[in-house]
Amino acid sequence: MFLLSCDSERQRLGARGKVGKVVRAAALVDLVLGGNLVDDGGRARVTNAPAPADPVLAGVLEEVRAIRPRRWRYWIERRPGATVRRVRDELDHARLIKVEPHRILGIFPADRITIRHPLMRRQLLQAAHDTLRASRLVSRVDLRDASMVVLASTADLRTIVTKEQRIRHKDRLAQLAVRVGPVVPALKKALQQTQYSAGG
Repeated sequence: MFLLSCDSERQRLGARGKVGKVVRAAALVDLVLGGNLVDDGGRARVTNAPAPADPVLAGVLEEVRAIRPRRWRYWIERRPGATVRRVRDELDHARLIKVEPHRILGIFPADRITIRHPLMRRQLLQAAHDTLRASRLVSRVDLRDASMVVLASTADLRTIVTKEQRIRHKDRLAQLAVRVGPVVPALKKALQQTQYSAGG
């Protein structure tokens, strides 16, 4: 999700106000699909499944384990910036991206992000877009691919799903969202609250 959220032309993350929550939501979906988390009355509950090898996912799981069960939205809104930085650092360490600190206007610190393997990003994007093809049964779509496109659509991340695609595939996106599970409506509420707070 981090790679897909990168604006390769501007060499930075797009929609930075939303990406943290989307990355947190993607981690939670991954943990659900991996059997580490289940929905228990609208709350995330940890199972006895072995912890994932991925350090970011393992870190999020440990957070959930350390606190009594909370609603999905709580976990989406918890430390999104720290999660994005951890994902960025892991991708940098794996040499999938190159991170160069710089200053905007010589004052504001920022990161210049270069995707080292653009083909990988294109393949991820294609896999996400393939989930929208009407010829593919919703019930047969890979849930990880579905989650990418549904979470991006929910957050209106246009580097992944354009406005035109959101409108044209509205019904299919809704069907895919049901399959992805409770993280999707929680993300929608978290983003709405952010928008409301910014407007208020």
